[in-house]
Amino acid sequence: MPVNSIYKFSDLTDQVIKIAIGIHKTLGPGFVEKIYQRALYLEFKNSKLKFAREKKILVNYKNINLGYETVDFDVEEKVLVEVKAVSKINEIHLAQVMSYLKSSGRTVGLILNFARPVLEIKRVVN
Repeated sequence: MPVNSIYKFSDLTDQVIKIAIGIHKTLGPGFVEKIYQRALYLEFKNSKLKFAREKKILVNYKNINLGYETVDFDVEEKVLVEVKAVSKINEIHLAQVMSYLKSSGRTVGLILNFARPVLEIKRVVN
């Protein structure tokens, strides 16, 4: 049994990570987030994955809609994917995705940081 099989939606997250690694190997770490988002969009389309790009997530407080935030991708209505091109994934990035998970009702998120020499990946679980 693969090590990742203990994680919820591990087959799907593995597929997303493999796609991201391929993009990182091809483009390298020097571009802004939007470039990697566009590459992910193209690869998700080619993979036949069901996904929404720049998905709006409603934010409610005491049953009052305060507005929305936007996550880069919602894949298969199971995994939220946030793309970064930063020196390091930090606590604010983790908190951001955790908030997206809570507001969306999803339970698994991935942060993919393309600005590192090796793709930095963080799994966030609610």
